[in-house]
Amino acid sequence: MSLSEDIKDFALDLGYSRAGITTADSFPGYIDELKSRREMYAWYIEGAFQPLIGADPRSVMPSARSLIALVYDCSKESFPEKLLGMIGRHYLARCYLTPRNRINGARRQLMREFLEKNNCSVAQRLVIPERLSAARAGIVTYGKNTFAFANGIGSFVLVTTFVVDAELEYDEPAMTVDCPPKCTACIEACPTGALYEPLKMDPRRCIAFNTFSTQDGSPGGITSYIPPEIREKMDTWIHGCDICQEICPRNQKRIKAKLPENEFLAKMAQDFELVKLLNLSDEFYTKRVQPLMYNYIRDKKYFRRNAAIAIGNTGDPAFIPHLSQAMRDPEELVRGYAAWALGKIGGAQAKQILEASLERETAEAARKEIEAALTAL
Repeated sequence: MSLSEDIKDFALDLGYSRAGITTADSFPGYIDELKSRREMYAWYIEGAFQPLIGADPRSVMPSARSLIALVYDCSKESFPEKLLGMIGRHYLARCYLTPRNRINGARRQLMREFLEKNNCSVAQRLVIPERLSAARAGIVTYGKNTFAFANGIGSFVLVTTFVVDAELEYDEPAMTVDCPPKCTACIEACPTGALYEPLKMDPRRCIAFNTFSTQDGSPGGITSYIPPEIREKMDTWIHGCDICQEICPRNQKRIKAKLPENEFLAKMAQDFELVKLLNLSDEFYTKRVQPLMYNYIRDKKYFRRNAAIAIGNTGDPAFIPHLSQAMRDPEELVRGYAAWALGKIGGAQAKQILEASLERETAEAARKEIEAALTAL
């Protein structure tokens, strides 16, 4: 067999579901698209990923000849109902930005080692447009919701691409959008209008983006502030969002399928509660948050902010005592979003807590949140 076939076979043996190979040519259309929407994507362009550089692999690795695109099926097992609507399926599958000491991170490392043992030089750190790479390698098509779809699986997939210096056998591209021609279900379902036309998204309005990319000190002027009109649409999502994928006709077969239970997730779900995330003890963070949400967020206060938003969106007065406790938290961000949640739930008790909190609050941002919450009551 050829090296190309050996690579694909080894990938499948490791647990990847699809494997394809394409050239290491640049992606000029992708570069132009990012530049044309720079205001929307400044946080990405100016950040550590450096997508404009990665979109031209040979600018970093002049010897690059091939891209090896691999698809991992994130939805081979069922997800606990308790966690759906809070954590996106990609993150429940624990396969995105996974450390090497976890199975999905080890899989990527094993693939790299196989390539190197077969005399392939592999780019060390190069973030290329992976969905486009996979489509050019013929293993996915596109959806109007901007996600990549693997035939027979759907869009709950993770694409991983390796840049190598070997001249390999290239597959036929599949650069198509295979959605029903008149279907706009994903666009209509997006609560915030982040999907504003087919294949076009403003990430700043995306619920997933707001759950984990809104952190102080982020590039492109992104801060921890989430506009109230976005908060109200976030429902109980705390890490990711699946709405535009859940509504997609191309995903229904997999979503409705009877799949085996993942015992680890079932155990995680048993005591996963919004109140525990709001309070976030070191033990709960270590045992329940980190195993599921180790990517993107590095400071616990952002998980707590997200929990406060989710609690507010439940509208359940039973949470008021916990929010009252949060109004005395040392972290200003937590106090501010707890205030918003109290205003969202409303009622005499919530108003009393907010008024008392306003009297002792000294931080400007938290005071503004309290005042806004009182005004809304």
